[in-house]
Amino acid sequence: MPKFSYHIEGGSDFAALRKNMVANQIAARGVEDVRVLDSMGSIPREVFVRSDYVHAAYQDRALPIGHDQTISQPYIVALMTEALQLKGSERALEIGTGSGYQTAVLSRLAKEVFTVERLKRLSETARSNVAKIGGCNVTFIVGDGTMGACAYSPFDAIIVTAASPGVPQPLVDQLAPFGRLVIPVGEMGSQELLRVTKDEKGEVYTEELLPVVFVPLIGEHGWRTSLDSPEE
Repeated sequence: MPKFSYHIEGGSDFAALRKNMVANQIAARGVEDVRVLDSMGSIPREVFVRSDYVHAAYQDRALPIGHDQTISQPYIVALMTEALQLKGSERALEIGTGSGYQTAVLSRLAKEVFTVERLKRLSETARSNVAKIGGCNVTFIVGDGTMGACAYSPFDAIIVTAASPGVPQPLVDQLAPFGRLVIPVGEMGSQELLRVTKDEKGEVYTEELLPVVFVPLIGEHGWRTSLDSPEE
């Protein structure tokens, strides 16, 4: 098992749960990127869950955060982050800010993070949560995540935290040469986690990573269903 260090934040009980989460839920399942392990070992996940789920913050499952959205299972957060192959100099785009946990992880691994959330209230909560752990390299955007963030492109890494019926073309277009896009794609209730890589000529290559289940990505290039609603 790889060695990694912790910068402990929060109470000792949460610190022990966090250490156990990284060792037994993440590293033991094959995530080896030491920077990813360090990041998730240093971020207090309890800050990013609803008050009535704080007791479950380090359980091996996704948790509801309101608005029919979830904070992803820790292992999936780690796996998707590792798949981005971040070295520290990247401009990263996150689609689906949620409560800001994935955002916080990215903030410690990339130079700049841009995150798009369609629900204003969630974006505001995430901004507050990320500020609590000292994230100062994040730009929060409210809008249709399937359109990306063209004004800030290109991006070296893009991560999508909701399931799409296909890979949104705007995200591919906004990917820099040698950039990586990690996204769950498939039907509602069953998807495949993909990594899309763009080469220096603009050609894209797709790898299948593993089967997953995510909430739907709503937007112009995602699912347009009765789930559509005005920004809240």
